[in-house]
Amino acid sequence: MIKHLLAITLSGALMATTATVRAQEAQQSLLDVYQLALAHDPTLASASSSNQAAQEIIEQGKALYRPTVNFTAGATATQADIRYVNSSAFNPFRQEGTTNYEGYSYGIDARQPIYRKQNLVQMDQTKVQVSQADKQLHLAKQDLMLRVTQVYFDVLIAQDKIDLIVAQKAAIMSQLEQAKANFEVGTATITDVNEAQARYDLVVAQEIAAVNEHQIAERAVQAIIGEPSKKLSTVKADLKTNRLDQDIKQWLDVASQNNLNIQIQQDALRLAEQEVERLNAQHYPTLDAIASYTNSYTNGSTTGIGSELKSGVIGLQLEVPLYRGGAISSQVRQAALNQQKSQNDVEIARRNTELETQRAYLNLNTSIAQVKAYEQALTSSQTQLDSTKLGYEVGVRTSVDVLNAQQQLFSAKRDLLQARYSYLVNIIRLKSVAGVVAETDLADINQQLLK
Repeated sequence: MIKHLLAITLSGALMATTATVRAQEAQQSLLDVYQLALAHDPTLASASSSNQAAQEIIEQGKALYRPTVNFTAGATATQADIRYVNSSAFNPFRQEGTTNYEGYSYGIDARQPIYRKQNLVQMDQTKVQVSQADKQLHLAKQDLMLRVTQVYFDVLIAQDKIDLIVAQKAAIMSQLEQAKANFEVGTATITDVNEAQARYDLVVAQEIAAVNEHQIAERAVQAIIGEPSKKLSTVKADLKTNRLDQDIKQWLDVASQNNLNIQIQQDALRLAEQEVERLNAQHYPTLDAIASYTNSYTNGSTTGIGSELKSGVIGLQLEVPLYRGGAISSQVRQAALNQQKSQNDVEIARRNTELETQRAYLNLNTSIAQVKAYEQALTSSQTQLDSTKLGYEVGVRTSVDVLNAQQQLFSAKRDLLQARYSYLVNIIRLKSVAGVVAETDLADINQQLLK
């Protein structure tokens, strides 16, 4: 019997351990979700494909100064019917009547640009375009880090709201049952019962909304990682907030130097400047080296004599544009106006970055202050609830007072959790705006999660 009980105990312990391990394995951390997003996020995949396509621009630019070679060939069949109006002009090589003959020709020609100013400028443009595409891909990766962090903690706060509402509903139900029992024995009024019932009905409605919010948050994660998320790791209860080492001016300096939106607009400005130069270069002469070889053969002609011609040509071709209807000048003026627009876009990006950096910095500081304030509020709310319950037991407090104290406690818990999540998200948001966010920042946040 002892052996049998021992076997059952060991089997139960093993099953419990296995269940615990599976539960832990089922949990996903922030880095786990981010790695799935790297592999399945369609927005990042689109940016990556766009970047790969942009790399081909370099080869297209190099091709502008490489030789071009063309091969041509053709075959003909001719039928001619000759009638002479002035027959007195005798020509023994020209006979009246119908003549049929065939022929063929083939040839190859090559052209090597020697000097084309517009092509040289266009080659420089391709380098800027690729640089811009690389920055856009990097920006998409930074945006993914922020999006993953935001949706991750959206799920956590939604789940916490459900848990808090369920706990609050249980507390209100207990208060409602007590109020009903007291009313039946005549120690409480119907007002206490109605108040507790109203609170209970309200919290049931809030639970429905919280469940819906949680489902929406989970769908947002699924839209990024391409599959339903597992249970997400929660934040440690002893999370500590850290003050920022750099002041707002230092963060603004970092953002002005590293923000990718500014750098992308600066590349767009360089492209606009180069476009003005390229269009102006159309006024310049061009010089090409040319070479060709042709072979043509016919077995007849209108004179009845066939021929075969082979020819080879090599030389230089100079082209000097004189007048093209004013189109080039118009294009240059248009490009100059686009250049001015690009300058304005750089200033817009700089000002937006400055504004977003200030907003992110202030929000992060506010989150730090709120975490400490809500921690104190939670302690005070718990003390108030304990005192109110004691007062209710001795008859100096009503059930409504207890319900209000419970509501305040649950609100403090919810606000504290939300402040903690906002603190972690705002860290990534500030670094993202400044252009310095990296996977190591996600790893640092991941250390604040339960394993």
